[in-house]
Amino acid sequence: MTSADLSPGTHGMRTPPATPPPATARHGRPAAVHRTRGRRAAATLALLTTLCTALTFTAVAVPAVWLLLPLLLMAYGAGTLLVREAAVRVGAGWPSLVLLAVAYQLAVDGLGLQALTSPELYDAADWGLRSLGVNWTYWEAQIGVHVVLSVLLPVMIADLLFPDLRNRPYLRGGGVVTAGALTVLGVIGLRVFVSAAEDPGYLTPWGWTVAYVLAVAGLTWVALRVLPRRRRREVVRQDRRAPHPMVVGFVSLYLTMAFLTTLLPLGLGDELMLVDAMSQEFMLIAGAMTAIPFGWVAHRWRLSGNWTDTHRLWLVGGILVSHTAFMMPGSLLSAAIGLITICLELLALRALARHLRKRTAAPVH
Repeated sequence: MTSADLSPGTHGMRTPPATPPPATARHGRPAAVHRTRGRRAAATLALLTTLCTALTFTAVAVPAVWLLLPLLLMAYGAGTLLVREAAVRVGAGWPSLVLLAVAYQLAVDGLGLQALTSPELYDAADWGLRSLGVNWTYWEAQIGVHVVLSVLLPVMIADLLFPDLRNRPYLRGGGVVTAGALTVLGVIGLRVFVSAAEDPGYLTPWGWTVAYVLAVAGLTWVALRVLPRRRRREVVRQDRRAPHPMVVGFVSLYLTMAFLTTLLPLGLGDELMLVDAMSQEFMLIAGAMTAIPFGWVAHRWRLSGNWTDTHRLWLVGGILVSHTAFMMPGSLLSAAIGLITICLELLALRALARHLRKRTAAPVH
């Protein structure tokens, strides 16, 4: 996704009539139609987030996650919708989205699930470095998962489905307030229904709770107040060429798997760590050495002169297929669920590709 994807622009604008009717939106679309389409886009983004974050990942190894679907739609779906709406309203780009995604991750994993400090939840304390009462390896893994799978990918797919709304809010003020309220309820629900059940009686130390709240507030302020003012206009380099879409897909698949297997046990199983030879400290370095170059490469690709929606679909597909495949080795049931999930992902991506081709071929009136 480009930073231009979230900046104010004239995409989809039409010259308004000399005397616009009372119920006409700013961009020439009837206000009622825009509100309906915006609500549809908002619901789509919330569902995409829940699918990408949990239902095509954790639910592969733990099918009971589906029972938490209403809660996940609030904590994850409404959360990403709130992040997206805030970024669009201030004309922010992808750096702001990344910071907001990190703030969102702190709220979910730190304040909601309490998994960043819990010594028992998910056995995360055994996956890597635990120091100062914090599961650092789990934390780094979750930053990658939430930044990419909870925010960037769902927003990118929603932009492909609703290109006319790419730079515009989906919701009016009341809708944003509702999304915020649902997000808060979702985070509380994670604490009540997940954390309390998996690690009864555990409470995050007050020092870390205060640190999370301050970090969320600080990251949000920088993302919405500082970065948009210093934003530079990015220029597509016509002399720069992105590789073939299949290469983009393979690279994204490989690097996603490399990141996950460095920091987490395959399928979240107890005995399936692939990097036991690494020290716990070096695991954190290796994870960053995978994630940061991946982000840099994707940034260069999207500013290439030949970057297209087809490239975007292969980028999305590589990440989605890889993160689902990561969860499959835990059991035969996980393998079967994962295979079905991957097939459904590929069918959905193929359908989206056909939709984009038809839209491109449609005559412009």
